[in-house]
Amino acid sequence: MTTFTTRPEILGTFGVVTSTHWIASAVGMRILERGGNAFDAAVATGFALQVVEPHLNGAGGDMPAIIYSKKKDKVEVICGQGPAPAKATIAHYKSEGLKIIPGDGLLATVIPGAFDGWMLMLRDYGTMSVRDVLEPAIYYAEHGHPVLPAVSNAIKNMGGFFEKEWPTSFATWLPGGQAPEPHSNFKNPALAETWKRVVAEAESRKNREDQVEAARDAFYRGFIAEKIADYLKTAEVMDESGGRHKGVLSADDMASWRATIEEPLTYDYHGWTVAKTQPWSQGLVLLQSLALLKGFDLGAMDPNGADFVHTVIEAMKLAYADREVYYGDPQFSKVPVGDLLSDGYNGERRRQITTQASLELRAGKLPGFEAQHGLTEKVLASIEPAQGPVYEPTMAHLAEKKGDTVHIDVIDREGNMVSTTPSGGWLQSSPVIPGLGFALNSRAQMFWLSDGLPTSLAPRKRPRTTLTPSLALYEGRSTLAFGTPGGDQQDQWQLIFFLRYVHHQMNLQAAIEAPLFHSMHFPSSFFPRTAEPGHMTIEASIGEHVLNDLRRRGHQLTVTDPWTVGRLTASRRDVDGLLRAAATPRLMQAYAIGR
Repeated sequence: MTTFTTRPEILGTFGVVTSTHWIASAVGMRILERGGNAFDAAVATGFALQVVEPHLNGAGGDMPAIIYSKKKDKVEVICGQGPAPAKATIAHYKSEGLKIIPGDGLLATVIPGAFDGWMLMLRDYGTMSVRDVLEPAIYYAEHGHPVLPAVSNAIKNMGGFFEKEWPTSFATWLPGGQAPEPHSNFKNPALAETWKRVVAEAESRKNREDQVEAARDAFYRGFIAEKIADYLKTAEVMDESGGRHKGVLSADDMASWRATIEEPLTYDYHGWTVAKTQPWSQGLVLLQSLALLKGFDLGAMDPNGADFVHTVIEAMKLAYADREVYYGDPQFSKVPVGDLLSDGYNGERRRQITTQASLELRAGKLPGFEAQHGLTEKVLASIEPAQGPVYEPTMAHLAEKKGDTVHIDVIDREGNMVSTTPSGGWLQSSPVIPGLGFALNSRAQMFWLSDGLPTSLAPRKRPRTTLTPSLALYEGRSTLAFGTPGGDQQDQWQLIFFLRYVHHQMNLQAAIEAPLFHSMHFPSSFFPRTAEPGHMTIEASIGEHVLNDLRRRGHQLTVTDPWTVGRLTASRRDVDGLLRAAATPRLMQAYAIGR
């Protein structure tokens, strides 16, 4: 279909990089120009994003990636999602007077996984040195970068709290007592010095692989881990619970953990095979949604029409309801992936999609999981009614909520592919560690403080993260990398993009720019874990006639201005080697670069 877009779909044969910030995309392209591969470029882009989008991710955060290696001819997952510390028990958190884990502060911290995930990617798949991939981040931290208005606003909003409760963050983000103005040149000299020292320690070794190992040691078993542990020994800070708490992360936790390489979950859909992470993330909801939607003729529906929106929303409601009951770290809980993706199960579930909007959270009931299902219903019944939606900063213009995510897609001329969604450790998550220039994450807020659930807090368990990159093969050939920030909305926006791309012959840019929507029907993964049954957020550009039709079907709508929902990026490699890339114009930050 012919569609006008705000930007062209980028085309080339040498390489493409697309990310949620133009500087980071340029950094990745520079790495490709210097002879690096897609993995080198993704690592450098990731570290640059920690500097230029510090309200969305940081060095103390987490990083899942789905990759395709031309050499191995295989799709794999890099799990840079750190688990809960050894002392993170339900009993301890309840002894602190908590019924729910705060969304910020030190008790919300799990082992920071992003750095080790990046280093694992660099060592096993990249070609460049630690210096090569860290130099751009060091440059922008030391010499400065233009502050995004969103970063400036985040710092201004937190300024009073930082000054009173988190003085190390106040010193870092409000140097001289003033928040940086939009587009002013902002520096983080402490972070620059941290990475310089990592590079120096890496270069004490001779060969490239040993240098990467030295960098990993510096972070998890060396000076960085020591500074984190020293701070946490005495720090007791205010968090969203309204009280002050000490963290439970220790040097032993840091030293004993490493990122891992895993097999992806996959699902076949209309000639495509979509790859997602294991169910320690929510990625399975996209696959479940596809399994439900396979029974509808989406190609015959207007991709911006009420039938399409209604059908997709209702399928997602069912998939996300199952998320609450069944998903979790498979090392701790049995997750019935085969059943959840089976034709029989989805055939039965599909019958629950009618012409009217569902107002109930309806998880499927699988034999052997009755007790788990009942416990989940009890826990969800205890959550407070929503006082407005809970979002990460992708949607901060619509609701007051702190913290978010970035995304990167890279393809090089050899066909290596990376889709990764780094997050956590944002400037609002916890106090800056003295002398390091970065904060720890708040991913533990995804756990429940109730026993018996796949998402119950337990030592060494990975939280059920919302981070969920995507990679898709077409007729068995690795073809498409895509993703977005946005917490619980990530798989919703990705699903909508993918369906429009597959069924309606849009190019990448057109599929990204089409009006977006998402459901708030199910519980948020973020503090305070509220839900808005039957509610949907949708861009006004979908058209008033569509909005009225959806209202008649029972959907409760929050209508936003055009160009305000989602931050999708995507890249593709055709069978003849032609490369394509696109990035959303929403928020005017994401950019695709290629040649």
